[in-house]
Amino acid sequence: MYKYEHETVVDENIERTFSWFEHEGSFRRLMPPWEVTTEIKADKTIHKGAIRIFKFPFGPMKMKWIAKHTIYDPPNQFKDVMLKGPFKKWEHEHNFKSKGNSTIITDSVKYQVPLGSLGYFFAGSSIKKRIKRMFYSRELRLIRDLKHHSQFNLKKRKKILIAGSSGMIGTQLCAFFDTGGHDVWRLVRREIDPESNEIFWDPENKIINAEKIEGFDAIIHLGGAGIGDKRWTKKRKKLIQDSRKLSTLLLSETISKLKQKPEVFLVASAIGIYGNRGDEELNEKSSPGSGFLTETTLNWESYTEIAKNSGIRVINIRTGIVLSATGGALKRMLLPWKIGAGGSIGGGKQWMSWISLDDHIYAINHLIMNEKCKGAFNLTSPNPVRQKVFSKTLGKVLRRPAFAPIPKFPMKILFGELATPLLFEGQKVIPEKILNSGFSFTHESLESALRDCLGRW
Repeated sequence: MYKYEHETVVDENIERTFSWFEHEGSFRRLMPPWEVTTEIKADKTIHKGAIRIFKFPFGPMKMKWIAKHTIYDPPNQFKDVMLKGPFKKWEHEHNFKSKGNSTIITDSVKYQVPLGSLGYFFAGSSIKKRIKRMFYSRELRLIRDLKHHSQFNLKKRKKILIAGSSGMIGTQLCAFFDTGGHDVWRLVRREIDPESNEIFWDPENKIINAEKIEGFDAIIHLGGAGIGDKRWTKKRKKLIQDSRKLSTLLLSETISKLKQKPEVFLVASAIGIYGNRGDEELNEKSSPGSGFLTETTLNWESYTEIAKNSGIRVINIRTGIVLSATGGALKRMLLPWKIGAGGSIGGGKQWMSWISLDDHIYAINHLIMNEKCKGAFNLTSPNPVRQKVFSKTLGKVLRRPAFAPIPKFPMKILFGELATPLLFEGQKVIPEKILNSGFSFTHESLESALRDCLGRW
């Protein structure tokens, strides 16, 4: 069998570090951010005998991985072995050791590839490289997560309800809060899983059980029909507006009447509220722009007034372009850039106000846990870039040329009305309020953010 060992040092005591791994959300946080992994089944803890089943990309195929925990010795060690998957054998030991106020985690992996030495001859180098990338990614995220949790160790854990928990942001947000020891619940529109922390609602028909949402400390609403998912037709534009109106009003009205109101109500919004402003530098005090997106986001934020007037701390997060290899704008851009067909769009002078997915998660945590934070907050990096700079930087990270300009005409045919606000217009947005509140960004430069989410260090 072949061996791989990776050592990580975190500035946290051994009990809190081991506890982070014990939570169900640790699996989601540790998976490489560039891989679309689907969890099929998972026990909620890592006790001896616990099973986890997931699917992940393996070349052009999707492979099923079934893992079983065989050792559980808190806070010193746990071990899992692969029962079924791409390897002939896989054994992974996690060992924890105190060193002053820090903890050393040693990941020891023993593995055997199919076809023995012949399989290793053809694929051994690429497999080892993939394993190395994965564990470096795990190290970075573990260090960052524990750092952000530690900032609020002295505050009590919260009971948090999240709507939009299955999306790109919601999935990681639930996992992050879970690893921090918070009691995380999901507000879902499908049939609930009786073994999970789920509450059913149906905004279109104004169905929600108020009694079941009594006593939550924080309620987070990330839902709404995707703005850039499909061409804008009259029907689609109505769905975009109605999905936000019906869901936000229902939550706002319901929680305003509760006996035990939440301390904070955080609702997604977007920097589209500022409209197309050219080179103007925008902060939270800037006036709204004009157009469909401005109208949509202005109304969206107004639907929280009922909750605000009832004494609840309301936060509207005006989100920019969230960078993730598994969803959103970046995922759509990857294929043409990987084949060398990327480049500036419509001249490339428009501003792109971006934020890494992890910074978005950490920012929400910061806002929820700080009682003084309220009102509108721009969630974007302090360093927006022009679209042509974004293209060149992405090409550099992928080691691909990015000099194929994309004119407006074919984009307008492909996207219709959506093309103008999505591709040709932009905003130079600065996150002034959250910076003034003491939040520090992990990724202030675009290149570092792209390298991190694509695993191209």
